[in-house]
Amino acid sequence: MRTDFSTFWKHALRERLDTGADRTPLRSPSGAVWLSRWALVCLIVGLTLYLAVGYDAGFIRINAAAAAYPDWLWQCLTVLGDERVPFALALIFALRYPRIFWALVLAALVAAAYSRGVKALFDATRPPGVLAADAFNLIGPSHTRASFPSGHSVTAAVFFGVLIYYTRWTALRALFLALAVLAGLSRVAVGVHWPVDVAAGLFGGALAAWLGGLLAARWPGPATNLWVHVAVVSLAVMLAITLIFDDAGYPAAATPLAVLGVLALGVAGTQYLLRPWLGYRRG
Repeated sequence: MRTDFSTFWKHALRERLDTGADRTPLRSPSGAVWLSRWALVCLIVGLTLYLAVGYDAGFIRINAAAAAYPDWLWQCLTVLGDERVPFALALIFALRYPRIFWALVLAALVAAAYSRGVKALFDATRPPGVLAADAFNLIGPSHTRASFPSGHSVTAAVFFGVLIYYTRWTALRALFLALAVLAGLSRVAVGVHWPVDVAAGLFGGALAAWLGGLLAARWPGPATNLWVHVAVVSLAVMLAITLIFDDAGYPAAATPLAVLGVLALGVAGTQYLLRPWLGYRRG
């Protein structure tokens, strides 16, 4: 007697999760070294800026230098820190590398606690709330509160930090590190964060990515739990859908965001629905 599609689907996805988990080691000592050193550098940079010059250290100079480059570049870089983007990107590899996906989920929870907790504790004023409009270059929406730390920097550091943790190639690690730093610097370029905010955000994100990897190694079970996986993937799908219609106030990034949303949904639909269905039809 032939099984129904739902039974076949569950069996097929569980098998792919188990196979995918075997592709990724539980621990990455070299990745932990990269993240710990990155976090330390960010901490030193942030403290040096704050103690030597003050909270607004370097903002005007970096913001002015960034104005020499096209606005679209900074808009596309800054949306890398939009929380929806990492979830959409994760849909592309979630089923093939479920341990990385699970580590990203845990790291995101740690990062959210850090970012939202520290923001509520300090509630620092952003550049648009302090400086005259003609004193700096503002790109996109203006924000005045909850400056410290930069949430976009935290998000970018978490996503790329988890990839750094598990990637084995130095060149890729350097690329991911550069993308996270550029995403952080873009928050100064668009005029909504102080450099100290960015340093603190990258520090917290790198630390959260490192902790996410450690927690995923200690608690690996949910990485291959079908229903935990499907629940998080469903959330990621909903967030990817919003990328198609919402540019987060950065119109130059609207097309890349929409393309990412469509791509992520297409990959998810193929991996989680189309391939199991074709396998079921073949018997």
